[in-house]
Amino acid sequence: MYSVKQISSQETYPVRQPVLRPGKPIESCIFPGDDLPSTTHFGVFDNNNLVGIASLFRSTSPDIKGSTQYQLRGMAVLATYQKKGLGDMLLSAAEKHAANLNADVIWFNAREVAVGFYKKAGYEIAGDIFTIPDVGPHYVMFKYI
Repeated sequence: MYSVKQISSQETYPVRQPVLRPGKPIESCIFPGDDLPSTTHFGVFDNNNLVGIASLFRSTSPDIKGSTQYQLRGMAVLATYQKKGLGDMLLSAAEKHAANLNADVIWFNAREVAVGFYKKAGYEIAGDIFTIPDVGPHYVMFKYI
């Protein structure tokens, strides 16, 4: 049985590293703003095992309109748990939390391979593809909530 709970930034590292920063040091898993009071981290658990994560940051994108914006970052599900609806669970938890915070919009930098997943959830692309060094091609995506 899967469940989503709020977790600490440090608890995200065992999933951030193998999925988002493979082969890189654990320090590469520390994001600016991880421990701000306005940041919330979510974990999806298989019983007591953390298998997926997402983080929601109070952050504004110059490409997106909206006075109260939140950025989704570091969303990842361990490879053996992908394609089981866990990403949907994390995204739903982040959206509900943002709505409770009176957010206008959620935005993020989506890896090119994840664009289809986010489009199915109602997110739109803003602008052209760009490359994040050492990570790969991305699109800015957003959804008004």
